[in-house]
Amino acid sequence: MHEYGSQHGANARADEQFPPLPPVRVTVPKERWTPTAPEAEPTPAAAPVPTPAELFAAAEAAPKLGPTGRPMPEFPEPPPLHSHGPARVIAMCNQKGGVGKTTSTINLGAAIAELGRKVLLVDFDPQGALSVGLGINPHELDLTLYNLLLDRNVGIDEVLLKTNVPGLDLLPCNIDLSAAEVQLVNEVAREQSLQRALSPVLDEYDVVIIDCQPSLGLLTVNALTAAHAVIVPLECEYFALRGVALLADTVTKVQQRLNPQLRLEGILATMYDARTVHGREVLARVVEAFGDTVFHTAIGRTVRFPETTVVGEPITSYATTSNGAKAYRQLAREVLQRLASH
Repeated sequence: MHEYGSQHGANARADEQFPPLPPVRVTVPKERWTPTAPEAEPTPAAAPVPTPAELFAAAEAAPKLGPTGRPMPEFPEPPPLHSHGPARVIAMCNQKGGVGKTTSTINLGAAIAELGRKVLLVDFDPQGALSVGLGINPHELDLTLYNLLLDRNVGIDEVLLKTNVPGLDLLPCNIDLSAAEVQLVNEVAREQSLQRALSPVLDEYDVVIIDCQPSLGLLTVNALTAAHAVIVPLECEYFALRGVALLADTVTKVQQRLNPQLRLEGILATMYDARTVHGREVLARVVEAFGDTVFHTAIGRTVRFPETTVVGEPITSYATTSNGAKAYRQLAREVLQRLASH
């Protein structure tokens, strides 16, 4: 009996074949050899690029800003009138000269008359610029507003003049009116002198606009006492801002003591030049200080206004398609809309 062991191994033949080992299959979990990547956020879909037509439509739908930096509202043309009167009296007032009071009086009055309203312009500045601006030489007149104020025998129909603009009449004056301020001092209720002079014809007109002199004297107080509303033309220039507070104080005193119906209707930016930083800054300051009291309409600078003075007619008839004419027509609609809301 043979024993197995080392002897058996020693006796093994070199060419002896051993069966192969079975293959070993090892399954490695996927998470062991695949790195775990953070879940990527879904890529948002790219916004569609708007077409030029869509961009144009969006621009048209956005509110359009006016020169005052506020959205420009629409001012529709007022409906026609079947009768006239009683008139709303507006005082065009600013104690600073050269701000466009007379220009605004003439052209606003003409633009309102174009809308079918009867308008009376009152030249209450002894320089007579309003009369000259409508083609009338005040020094050739026999009767003026001076006579109407101080001579009780003179009626308003004797002083009234028709202008070349349909529906627009004028009460002229000349340098004689400068003496009225001194002579009215001794009159009883001297602040109501102009109001008494205008009262007979207020039922014949829709709007009366008084062109005041550049001061806060007795004549201006007369205009404020006779008026329902005050429009303050304000040049878009720094020095023009300084007197507005003083004028507002005068309006308040007249309200309290003489004319409770008086109100500050609006501040009108004149001689506005959007190309200059100074002009834009001044207008922004005015809007910041007075808010919605400032008219949306601003009157820009143009050489047409001096030309209209030479020919003696409003810009609405002299240069009917000019930017100045368009601005005053828009102002007329805005003013009538404000007057109708009170």
